[in-house]
Amino acid sequence: MILKVFSDGASRGNPGEAGCGFVILNTENKVLEEGCLYLGHATNNVAEYRAVLEAARRAKLKNPSEINFYLDSELIVKQMKGEYKVRNEALALIRLELVKTLQGLKVSFNHVPREQNKLADKLANKAIDDKITA
Repeated sequence: MILKVFSDGASRGNPGEAGCGFVILNTENKVLEEGCLYLGHATNNVAEYRAVLEAARRAKLKNPSEINFYLDSELIVKQMKGEYKVRNEALALIRLELVKTLQGLKVSFNHVPREQNKLADKLANKAIDDKITA
């Protein structure tokens, strides 16, 4: 099974109150799962990475043959592709955990305009508004 994952992070103040959200779909664009998580005080980039990590953990449970990630953060996409170095220690630790989580899976990271990532963005903001921790 091939999965499509849209994820987004939000931080109000950057750093500030932060949350992340994700949507997991099949190739027919049927939503299989969506989720969000309040992260407390964090930067936008930490929230973006946490969104991908949380989505990856959930997607992996569905035993996919492939996961295609779609993010509106060009920085995270380029770092995951190895085009940019990760210089921030906090981001490097989350990226390492993400790489471990995705080990052995066929994955791709794709940059999309913010307009194509509205549901994940809405979920990230909902996590902050409602302080969703689980």
